[in-house]
Amino acid sequence: MSDFIRIVTHSRRLKSAVKELSIEQLEEIKTKLQTIIEERIAEETAEQQENAERLEKIRKYKEMLAADGIDLEELSEFFPERQGKRAPRQPKYEVWNEAGERITWTGQGRMPNIFKARIEAGESLDTFLIDQ
Repeated sequence: MSDFIRIVTHSRRLKSAVKELSIEQLEEIKTKLQTIIEERIAEETAEQQENAERLEKIRKYKEMLAADGIDLEELSEFFPERQGKRAPRQPKYEVWNEAGERITWTGQGRMPNIFKARIEAGESLDTFLIDQ
């Protein structure tokens, strides 16, 4: 994609790249580019309008709060702080592989392949429980 941008944004490179195209092909490219430009302008205009409406609503809410004598700081007291990521779960199951490495699993998410293989071989999942 960067080669495309490098060619399109440089007039001599662009001229060299399209010299083998016919006038009809160039007109078709021009039409397609114009359509893309118009769509992009419409999208940006709609986005700017939505943003302006949103900012106007915020301004009105601030005015209503100020008229009632309420500070924004007071409102934040009613909303709890966002919780961060939860602490990682402790492993619930463990197994040792042939290389002597300890493989653990919390019991959530995808089961590691070594556990699957041992269970398919007939062992019970309870045999891998970590004593706590």
